[in-house]
Amino acid sequence: MGDADRKIRLIMELRREGITDAAVLGAIEKVPREKFIDPALRHQAYDNMPLPIRQGQTISQPYVVAFMTEKLKLGHRMKVLEIGTGSGYQAAVLAQICRRVYTIERHRGLYLEARRVLEELGLHNVVTLHGDGMKGWPAQAPFDRILVTAAAFGEPPKALIDQLAPGGMMLIPVGDSSTSQQIVRVTKGENGEISRENILPVRFVPLVSGLPGES
Repeated sequence: MGDADRKIRLIMELRREGITDAAVLGAIEKVPREKFIDPALRHQAYDNMPLPIRQGQTISQPYVVAFMTEKLKLGHRMKVLEIGTGSGYQAAVLAQICRRVYTIERHRGLYLEARRVLEELGLHNVVTLHGDGMKGWPAQAPFDRILVTAAAFGEPPKALIDQLAPGGMMLIPVGDSSTSQQIVRVTKGENGEISRENILPVRFVPLVSGLPGES
């Protein structure tokens, strides 16, 4: 079975699991997931499962990528911030749907590799940054949507909530351990009021402040 057939099988599986947004399914179909993983794992690129990448991190399960993208309720003119570039796969999916994606990665090796792949794919509406995702990207705020791909301990960081535009939305895993995490949807009202709801149990790596090797 070739990549095209595996991709069709994955899209059908995502549909069965409840992903219905045509733009999200189209984005998953367009992005070559095999470009974002170790060549030794290429045969698993379109399996609906997370896979290991460098620095002890993972590329998320396609269902989780599709689910979070769908729940962001993206529009074509939106400006999106992603915290935790990782392999770059989620940013590539977002880039198919919205106007511009700003993505931050704290591991320099991952940042450089993700930037290389995103550039190779010609995704010129993705802007990458090596930095501390807990601080967000104040120079580019406000954002219509924020997607965090690592789990916050206790509460979503205030710095990220502050960078949401009025009417904006953030999805972030929140939990005290890898066994008790929930994706939380944080919504900022037009007058700045904040509401939140739990929408899916998950397991993500922890959201960490600072850069590796820094005190």
